[in-house]
Amino acid sequence: MHEEIELTRDCDAIRIPQGNTITLPKGSRVVITQSLGGSYTVATDTGFLVRITDTNADALGYERPAAPEPVLNATGEVDDKAVWDQLKTCYDPEIPVNIVDLGLVYDCSISRPVENQTHGAKVLVKMTLTAPGCGMGPTLAAEAKGKLEGIPGVDEAEVELVWDPPWNQSMISEAGKMKLGLI
Repeated sequence: MHEEIELTRDCDAIRIPQGNTITLPKGSRVVITQSLGGSYTVATDTGFLVRITDTNADALGYERPAAPEPVLNATGEVDDKAVWDQLKTCYDPEIPVNIVDLGLVYDCSISRPVENQTHGAKVLVKMTLTAPGCGMGPTLAAEAKGKLEGIPGVDEAEVELVWDPPWNQSMISEAGKMKLGLI
């Protein structure tokens, strides 16, 4: 992509890979290196990478991307496929592959409400990172949680970062390996 842009306003960003939040001032020049899943990875004029979330897309001169429309299954319950599809909209900021195809999601379970209960479903996800020391873990987990809680019928989502088993490249799906040129 590599489009150079001048920020139209002060903009919060998350430094990669440290994970700390910084504010880029209005007028800063950035180069977009990745735009996937509603988030933008940009190289700053000071030489480091940051992630800008969809809530700050306007600072880049873009409209906030519309959220995908997840579907409920025939009985009106949260559909497993909708949950997995939503997780596939979360991307590693440095690798152009979603967290599911990267093999970072180890487990996903949906607790559906008992009949006539007024509460929606709860989604529990266990995921890892490509490297244990990556400071982006809480950011990726929060993004996944927020996107899951945006699914109609989901009242709560919990995303837990786990380190066992350790991630390795064999966990990448075929689609992910194709995207990365590994096959």
